[in-house]
Amino acid sequence: MNRNLILFFALLFFATESYSQIIKTEKTDSTSNWVKGNKVGLDFTQISFVNWSAGGNNSISGLAKGNFIRNYTRDNMKWNNELVVRYGINKQEGQDIRKTDDQINLNSTIGYRRDTINKWFYGAKFSFLTQFSNGYSYPNVSKAISKPFGPAYIFLGIGAEYTRKDLGLTVYLSPITNKTTLVLDRRLSNEGAFGVDKAIYDETGTEIIKNGKLHRTELGALVSSQYKRKIMTNINLDTRATLYTDYLKDFGNIDIDWQIGIEMIVNKYVRANIGTHLLYDNDIKNKREVGGVQITEGPRVQLKQILGIGVEYRF
Repeated sequence: MNRNLILFFALLFFATESYSQIIKTEKTDSTSNWVKGNKVGLDFTQISFVNWSAGGNNSISGLAKGNFIRNYTRDNMKWNNELVVRYGINKQEGQDIRKTDDQINLNSTIGYRRDTINKWFYGAKFSFLTQFSNGYSYPNVSKAISKPFGPAYIFLGIGAEYTRKDLGLTVYLSPITNKTTLVLDRRLSNEGAFGVDKAIYDETGTEIIKNGKLHRTELGALVSSQYKRKIMTNINLDTRATLYTDYLKDFGNIDIDWQIGIEMIVNKYVRANIGTHLLYDNDIKNKREVGGVQITEGPRVQLKQILGIGVEYRF
């Protein structure tokens, strides 16, 4: 995990340096059609006890994050790109370091509209999602339940996007979207993790006749939306939702990815953040430890809550 954390900070550093140089160059070109934005931040949470009668464990948490935007607009065409990276860890007294957040998310949308007053853009959307390091069902750290590119998700589709800049609202509708799930770790693919076809064993159940597939392809419909708004002075809301259903298997069974983030601005560099992340995917089976044994259950609604305060640098 330490190696992956170093990799994450290196990525933020080089992205910061390279994007800074680009921005400096673009500032001298008033005819540029590019709009660029970069945010890097670090949130901390720390709890310590001294002779505390109610008890408790000392703990410290950290979350490093980055958000990089590159949007191109020319006449009636637009091309929006966003990279989101997050990595969080927690250290409690008497426990090893544990991962709390891990995300690499790249989104790119290209669209064209008939005239400058039309709110509908017609085009294509690409999304990629994976993680930096292994994930575990703690306290078991000997058997990973997820890894980098195990899984990774790729969405590619065509459709239409409705944009209202005055309302901070964007809605994307795609009747044809290809979803590819990659599970490049052989053990996880043999187990049939994240919906890929699992390995075929002999009659004894010990020898593999055919390895599990490393990928799964689906064809379905995608609906995604984003709403960004200042709800009060120095308080901003950003909520994003994605709904996907497969035409070929379990049509009507909807995968859900819904994030809500509230940012409270203290000053130019200090921010407080409150957020929730809800996930549901019928192909992701819940895993937990029972008596030291890892068991696999059916799909579950996944919910993550985030509360942190830290520093953020925008450039």
